[in-house]
Amino acid sequence: MPRATLDDDHLHPAIRERVAALHAGIVHEVQAALAAEAVVVVGMAQNPFPRRARRLLDAAGIRYRYVEYGSYFSQWRRRNALKMWSGWPTFPMVFVRGVLVGGFDELKALHDGGELRRLLA
Repeated sequence: MPRATLDDDHLHPAIRERVAALHAGIVHEVQAALAAEAVVVVGMAQNPFPRRARRLLDAAGIRYRYVEYGSYFSQWRRRNALKMWSGWPTFPMVFVRGVLVGGFDELKALHDGGELRRLLA
C-alpha cells in the first residue's frame, strides 16, 4: 500500500516549485550515496542508534557508506526533508541496495535472521 503524500493537484501552482525545492540538496546527496553503495546509513551526531548500526555492520564485515547530518541541536530542518522524502521518522535510516529497510532495530533483525546477507548476495 503506498503511503499518502500530497500530490501536485492539491498544491497551489504558485507554491509547487518551492515545495519541490525545499532542502532538495540533502535528498539528492542521499540518492547519490544510494546509487554508489550497496549499504547506506544516514544518521546524525549524538544519536546512539546510527552508531549501533555502524558497529553491527563493522562487526559483520559489511561495507557501507555513512552520511551524517547535524545533531540534536543542528540541521533538523534539513533532516526533516529526509523524513518527508522517505517516510521514516527516525535515524538512522538504513538502505540496502537502494531500499529503505528501517532503522537499527530492523537492521539487527535482518542481520540476525540472515536476510541481510541474502539481500547483499
